[in-house]
Amino acid sequence: MLHKRIDDHPSISRESLREAQELFHAHLKRVGLKHTDQRDTILHTFLETREHHSVEELHRLVKKRDAKIGVTTVYRTLKLLVDCGLASEVAFHDGVGRYEHQHNRRSHHHMVCTSCGSSVEFFSPEVDRIEQEIGKKFHYETTRHTFQIYGLCDDCRKKAQRRVAQMAGSRV
Repeated sequence: MLHKRIDDHPSISRESLREAQELFHAHLKRVGLKHTDQRDTILHTFLETREHHSVEELHRLVKKRDAKIGVTTVYRTLKLLVDCGLASEVAFHDGVGRYEHQHNRRSHHHMVCTSCGSSVEFFSPEVDRIEQEIGKKFHYETTRHTFQIYGLCDDCRKKAQRRVAQMAGSRV
């Protein structure tokens, strides 16, 4: 599945990685869980990638660093990362939950092709402004939102047009 990322930084800096780890460790302490090397391996692997990964996809990457880490540990750690704001879960057209990191990232949105599953991230100050206006109107201090647009990418639209043209030509 193709996921095109439009991001401010091509990779996470050491300082940002350290900040994220400190946030994660503080969250673990708050919820009464231990900091482990396995959780740190998952955190680092997750933050060093810029893709939208499912639990299974991230597990494959994590196993390259530590073959003893199981898929359940990856799943539980991702949930902890979501809980502390370092990650968010994004659902694309196929219904598989994928995760992306949120640490020091601008608010962004997704366009998702309902045919091939490709996605493109984009930034929109207008959508961010609307979030703030709606929060103000209903007396909420907004912290985040998700916004996804579904449709057909250019390649899939062209393929569909060619199929229609071929079908029309075969009827003549």
